Amino acid sequence: MNQSSHWLCMVLMTTAVPVFAQEPEAVQVTLQDAIQRAVMVSPQIAQAEQNVVTANQSKRTAVGSFLPTISTGSGMSVRSTDRFDSNTDRIVSGSANSYNASLNARYNLFQGGQRFSELSRVRADYVAAEALQTDQNFNVIFQTKNLFFQALRQQELREVARLRIEQATQSLEMTRMRQQLGGGTVSDTLRARLELINARQALLSAENQTQIARFGLGRQIGMSEPVAPVAPEDLGPTPLGLEQIEVLRIAESESPSVVAANANLTAAEKAYSSAKASYLPTFSLNSGYNWSNQQASFEQGLTSWNLNFNMSYPLFNGFSREASVVRAESSAYVARLQEDDARRGARQEADAAFRFLGTSEIAIDIAEEALAVANEDLRVTRERYRVGVAIILDVVTSQIAVDQARVDLVNARYDYVLARAELEAILGMEF
Repeated sequence: MNQSSHWLCMVLMTTAVPVFAQEPEAVQVTLQDAIQRAVMVSPQIAQAEQNVVTANQSKRTAVGSFLPTISTGSGMSVRSTDRFDSNTDRIVSGSANSYNASLNARYNLFQGGQRFSELSRVRADYVAAEALQTDQNFNVIFQTKNLFFQALRQQELREVARLRIEQATQSLEMTRMRQQLGGGTVSDTLRARLELINARQALLSAENQTQIARFGLGRQIGMSEPVAPVAPEDLGPTPLGLEQIEVLRIAESESPSVVAANANLTAAEKAYSSAKASYLPTFSLNSGYNWSNQQASFEQGLTSWNLNFNMSYPLFNGFSREASVVRAESSAYVARLQEDDARRGARQEADAAFRFLGTSEIAIDIAEEALAVANEDLRVTRERYRVGVAIILDVVTSQIAVDQARVDLVNARYDYVLARAELEAILGMEF
């Protein structure tokens, strides 16, 4: 065996198909199932729902402030017949038992408009909580779609890597046949073999990335096992049904982030109004009914009632009113800036997603055409190699071009579906 043949044998021995460790069996999940599971197990959505519940309870408390407060109480005292009278310093006799009950009510007639401002504020907080819940739902759905389609992307890229191995194997067989016929060289076989080695390495990387993506999807939907996504029937581009100007209008006025920012601004303005109301006096009405008796009986008891009208106005409270007004005014100013920024941000993100969606659709057509051209170029180059016009380097170059065209087509398709999902999350609507 000459030195070239020995080198070829050593290369063949070191390019065995990689052996993968035993991996957990993947559970197949459709896109709708994945979204439902993710929504159910998402801590972010659970927190958003809790915020809505809390805001609703605050709203009920604000409504309750318009109602009177009512309290009741009772008590009794039992002593011995002979007892010490501290007033006379003597032992006296007589009943010392006492029983009493009371019913009291209080109603705030006027608080400077604070109750109305507080009611408006908590209502705005409730609207903001609902908007943030909607925004969180769409964010979780987008994250799930992103992980779902990324896992699908990796599965297809793994198939592309396997096709690369098939192509590299065919080219290697071509070089061997030509060498057997006396028209090829050891160098041709080595170059073809090197491409096969690179293809197997690419498959190994694709296998790892696929498993990583499957575990990521499994975590998102609350499963410890890797999850294999089931590809939807059609991932091709479909009409959006909205023009760019309509997309921007929805983003600026109806997107969940903007709705929440607007509600937060309203809440901050009402809190400012409530703080200013502390400069006005408050009026309240108190009433009560009392009963007392020395026997455990409602007969022959003593009863009384009262009705009080009160006015309160703090002349000076250590500048706490002034501090509250300044803080509320500053919060309202910041909330106004945040709302303006939220509108601009939603417009910017929607415009970027809309444009990327359009370019991704065009990129699919370009990638499909590029793959067709690359396949034809590979076919022609292989024929030229068979008749001895081309060299193996030309064949390998054409193979790499086909592989890259396949990768570009896979990426273009999933870039489109992810851009569409991102636009849905920004606008807070599905189309």
